[in-house]
Amino acid sequence: MNPVRLGYLYGFGAYLLWGFFPIYLKLLRPAGPVEILAHRIVWSVVFVALLLAAMRNIGFLRALARRPRTLAAIGVAAALIAVNWGTYIYGVNSDRVVETALGYFINPLVVVLIGVFVLRERLRPAQWAALGVGAAAVVVLTVDYGRLPYLALTLAFSFAGYGLVKKRLGLPAAEGLFVESAVLALPALAYLGWLARRGESTFGYVSLGHTLLLVLAGAATAVPLLLFAGAANRLPLSGLGMLQYLAPILQLGCGVLIFHEPMPPARLAGFALVWVALIVFTVDAVRHTRRTRAAARTPVPVTAATR
Repeated sequence: MNPVRLGYLYGFGAYLLWGFFPIYLKLLRPAGPVEILAHRIVWSVVFVALLLAAMRNIGFLRALARRPRTLAAIGVAAALIAVNWGTYIYGVNSDRVVETALGYFINPLVVVLIGVFVLRERLRPAQWAALGVGAAAVVVLTVDYGRLPYLALTLAFSFAGYGLVKKRLGLPAAEGLFVESAVLALPALAYLGWLARRGESTFGYVSLGHTLLLVLAGAATAVPLLLFAGAANRLPLSGLGMLQYLAPILQLGCGVLIFHEPMPPARLAGFALVWVALIVFTVDAVRHTRRTRAAARTPVPVTAATR
């Protein structure tokens, strides 16, 4: 199969799984958000360790152990993804799937914002316009909710920060997920042990199906990330950027159509502003990519000064 087509297939698979993930999380109740998070961490370590063992790729740990700065950065990435996962699980299981979808809609705008304040990047006028419309959307949604949409903002900023750290680390998907989950595994196991001693653990007590779903949380976490890595290695950034909106669209659909969460007119107006900002942002990105490619293909005239 053509590598680009295979990349799109991987990308659709990853974003479809992420888009319908709220349904899976709802099935994990009556486990609480922290218990679900702990199981997700522990079983991610187990699943990816088995995968790496099958690939005979455990040796990378020895090289990594000799890079303390990289290990410290992995610790930061692990903390950010733990915040992101925990917030998302809490949002879904407190019937706020629509707000979690908002977080992933505004994530690209937050990435641009981090680029300005952290990486000192200069924005094009259209990018500034998109950020302005996005800020207006947050104001409208704050009025509608009667508070800041803090779940959405936490998801957007934690995932954008995680992406920044991951970009600088440059670790492959499976290896990165294994080390990040391993960093979090000890406190996760300690929490699960504490729950068991208090008799409050749902693992092994609710039903066989519930226990199996908690175990499968590791695979449910790792598989979309591996598919995403396969897509990222084969697709241009413009193609990958267009696919990223599939997951929050599906999450929003889950919230409104499946879980029947309210979508009053003011909230719909806030989402509409977010979509306008994303359209401006995406069109500008596509045009900039095309101009850059065209400039790269244009031959430089040979003059006396360049001979």
